[in-house]
Order: sequence, then structure tokens, then C-alpha cells
Amino acid sequence: MGALIEDYALIGDLQTAALVGRNGSVDWLCLPRFDSPACFAALLGDEDNGHWRLAPTGARECTGRAYLEDSLVLESVWETDSGTVKVTDFMPHRDRAPDLVRIVEGVSGRVEMQSVLRLRFDYGHVVPWIRRTDGHRVAVAGPDSAWLRSEPPVPTYGRDFSTRSEFTVTAGQQVAFVLTWHPSHEPRPRLVDPHTSLRHTLEDWREWAGRCSYRGPYRGAVLRSLITLKALTYAPTGGIVAAPTTSLPEEIGGVRNWDYRYCWLRDSTLTLNALLSVGYEDEAAAWRDWLLRAVAGDPADLQIMYGVAGERRLPETDVPWLAGYERSFPVRIGNNAATQFQLDIYGEVIDSLHVARGDEVGVKPHAWNIQRCFLEFLQTHWREPDEGLWEIRGPRRHFVHSKVMAWVAADRAVRALEADPELDGDLDGWRAMREEVHREVCERGFDTERGTFTQFYGSRELDAAALLIPRVGFLPPDDPRVTGTVDAVRRELAHDGLLRRYSSEFSPGGPVDGVPGGEGAFLVCSFWLADALHMTGRTKEAHELFERLLDLRNDVGLLSEEYDAGAGRQLGNFPQAFSHIGLVGTALLLTGKGTAD
Repeated sequence: MGALIEDYALIGDLQTAALVGRNGSVDWLCLPRFDSPACFAALLGDEDNGHWRLAPTGARECTGRAYLEDSLVLESVWETDSGTVKVTDFMPHRDRAPDLVRIVEGVSGRVEMQSVLRLRFDYGHVVPWIRRTDGHRVAVAGPDSAWLRSEPPVPTYGRDFSTRSEFTVTAGQQVAFVLTWHPSHEPRPRLVDPHTSLRHTLEDWREWAGRCSYRGPYRGAVLRSLITLKALTYAPTGGIVAAPTTSLPEEIGGVRNWDYRYCWLRDSTLTLNALLSVGYEDEAAAWRDWLLRAVAGDPADLQIMYGVAGERRLPETDVPWLAGYERSFPVRIGNNAATQFQLDIYGEVIDSLHVARGDEVGVKPHAWNIQRCFLEFLQTHWREPDEGLWEIRGPRRHFVHSKVMAWVAADRAVRALEADPELDGDLDGWRAMREEVHREVCERGFDTERGTFTQFYGSRELDAAALLIPRVGFLPPDDPRVTGTVDAVRRELAHDGLLRRYSSEFSPGGPVDGVPGGEGAFLVCSFWLADALHMTGRTKEAHELFERLLDLRNDVGLLSEEYDAGAGRQLGNFPQAFSHIGLVGTALLLTGKGTAD
């Protein structure tokens, strides 16, 4: 078995990101964008699929590692028999070409170091042609080119289709490596000074972190999650990817392996709330603007996700030459869920724009026109079944969460019109829709025998998304139907104290999502449970659950999508924006900084 998912740390330049293991190996990096083909894909295969290891000769995992203060600059330390050395890894905020910088510094004694670089373009499939020029090792294959240099220069040689270096550092001595990608038809990229880049990168991150207005008891955890969310932002457009990886499994050896390198609309409400709650108006405005560009067009064509620049076509294919993380196959590129019909996203988009309007994140007159078109579409289509929040690949159903979010759409639109009569809209019609949706959900989506809202009309399955009912204001927290739902979900979806997304025990036809196999506890659902416990008066239990969730983070504060309580390890794409959004939201709620709409 190779590295665990939680063995990785994240570095990035706000346009792409890399995963660095405890052993000093960069095992995942897509260039030049988050959704570009990977040039290091060992994460989903083996070393022959591309990686870059920089560590003491013969050493395994580092002795310790940490981010330098409030930044995305990673420092890993190895204590060896002959001395101590540290490696600083980062990606400077790019001017044009993306750079991966690795600085080796001797701390004490004398340490022999080894660099092994295997570039494999197109997800580990294409071995580039390597040549020497102008003090660089240059790798070229098709449209891709990567330039490697060191300062001061150290000897390099090729072996086994890799580029290698061996050198020694003593106390105070530094050797810096810079790997730069650029299109192969262009001239050599501009050289960056690694040490100046390090100083500027630290300054950039510290300035950004200093704008965080949260000063509560969980500031460290909140700020690390916010930095992670910022790192998952595609700076040119403001879009936020769900994760920088694809196909990390929800079950080891299973087939629930999806590509998350895209922007999900459902993240928008919680992302905006989190950013606005702690003072990041610029990021919230950029996300709002990305949202308006992405969703422009016929409301019937609204997608649940888009590319980082708002691309709509995200066709899903398998990559047969990658064996998958711990043999979890297939490895998928693209995501067919982009074509699904999900009612909840209309509510999420309208709620996002409602929040932005209330916080006066700039004035965008056409934003209201988009909301009005969405409401007109929902008035006709909210009664239809859909694929739901969890992107099921089975038959469409009348999911309770989807209907609740249709109610949210109508409610936010009504409140906007009531607050600003100058806005154009069907106030009476939207009020009537709000009342009808509410009545239907309470009648058809509530199991009176068990005292809980169910996953879909007529079912006995439960869904953790029902925990959001008080958070979005559909019912007050002290309503018996809310407390009953919280108790039922906690009882029936719990796995070692953490929550699964939904149950399938009552489904005679198999899993409701139409995909074989199981999965771990879905981390954002456990944050939702902590929120619900707090809102229903069980604040001590909420804090206890939140503290346990904080303990699940890896040593540098990162969370994946899911957690396997039995094996004690993280699962799914990593790091996961939704999990970190949940962490921020719960921390704010528990410390009085966040409230329900």
C-alpha cells in the first residue's frame, strides 16, 4: 500500500494545486489548470505515472512538517543520522507560467539528498523527450513543456526514464529547484528567483490571512480551512473547485470514484456565507460574478456544475492506463453528473444571490433578472422528480431536500420583493408557490410513524440533508418535526458517531443512488449534525462532535470528503471544499458568528 490520502499536503498557485507526500514526493499535479491533464499521476497509479521525490537519500517519511504560519508554503523536516535538512515547497502566485519551487536547506550536519523527477504528461501516459539547454533540463511532449533548473546548479543525469540529482547540503547551505510549465511552442519562460518568490508568496498569503475578521476560539482551524478554500479558487474567474483531484475512492477498491475538479453550484450558498461572515467581500464578489456568468442562459439549461471558467461540456471518460488509488478503478476524467436535473440548485443559486444582495457585494442589476427567470421556471417545474443533492445515478425521485430548496428559492424571492418593492416580480404567485411547496413537503415527505422527514416522498430512507431544514429556515429549530428528524438521522445514519449521507436498508431494489458498493461517513453531514444539535439546544453535544471532527484533520489541517471510522483513515477526493466549508460554518455557528437565514 502506498501513501494514505491524509499523508498528503496541498500547495498551489490559485490556478492549480499539487499534493506532496510525507516522503517528499509530489504525486499529483495538473498543469496549467486544476482540470488540465496531470503531469504527476502517481497518486492514481505508481511512480511510472509521474512524480517528483526530493528527500534525503534512503529516507522514508519526514520527521515533521507544517505550513509556514498562515500560508500555503509547506516545510518538511528530516532528521537523519548524519544531520537535519528541511525542504520548502510552494507554488508562487503566477504571473504567466506556473512554477513549482522546492528549496532544500541544511539545518545541521551533512545530509545527502536525492531528487528523482519523472514527468508523464496526459495523466501519466506520455513520456516526454528530455534535452539539455541553457542550464535546464527540458521535457517536451506535444503541447506540453516543462523546464527544470537548480540554483546553484547540481549535476543531473537520466536513468530509467527519470531525471536524477544527488548532492550534499551542510548547515546553512541551500539548493533550490524550479520546475516551470509552458506551452511547448512558446519560447523559454521567464526565470523566477526562487528565494524572492518565497518571500513574495509568504507575504501574499499572510496579507490575505490577515483580512480574516474571525477571532473566536477556533481561529486556527477556521483560517486553515479558509486558506484551503482560497487555494481551490481559480483566480482568473473566481470559480471554486470541489477538490483538486479526481477518482480518490469513497470505498477502497470500489467504483465510487469521481472527478471533482469542477465548480458545483450547491457549494455557492455556504461558500458565500463563509466568506462574507469573516470579511472576504472580494472573494465573495468574484464567486458571485463567476456564478452569474456560468448560469446565464435558459433556466432549463442550468447545470449543477461547470468548469473553472464556466465550461458546460464535461464528458466523463475512463483512463484505462491508471490502476487507480489502491486499485480503486475506474479512474474517471470529466463528470456526467453535469447533465443531471437537480431542483435544489435553483434554490441554492437564488439563496447565494440573496445573501450577496443583503451584504451589498456590489450592484449587479442583471442578477435579479436571472433570479426572476429561475423562479418562473420553478413555478412550472418544481413538482417534477429529479436526481437530487447527491447526484444519484438511479431513477429520478421526489427528493425532500430538492423540494425544500425550491421553497428556499420562493422564500428568498418573496423576501427580496417585500424589502424592495421596486423590483419586478410575481409576488402573489411566488407566495402561493412557497405555501404550496411547504404544505406538500410536510404532507408527503414526513414519516408520521417515525417522526422524521425522509429522503424522498413515500420512502422510509433517511437523508442527512434533512438536517439543513432549520438552517435554511424551512421550519424553526424547536419544531417537533425538526427535533424528531435530528434524532432519527443521528440514530439511523450514524457510523461510529459520524454520519453517512443516506440509508439504503429500506430499499428492496438496492442502493438509491444506483451505484454498487459502499462509502465512508460523509464529513460535511457530520458538521450539519453539529449545527442541528446546537440549533436544537444540545450545544454541549454539538461542541463534542465538532471537536471530534477537528481531530480527523490530518497533521496540516486538511480534510477529504469522507472518513472510514473502522480503518481510521480519510476517503474521497482531497482536500474537499465541502468539508472545509462545513468546518467554517459550524465554527461560526457555535461561537455566535453564524445564524440561520
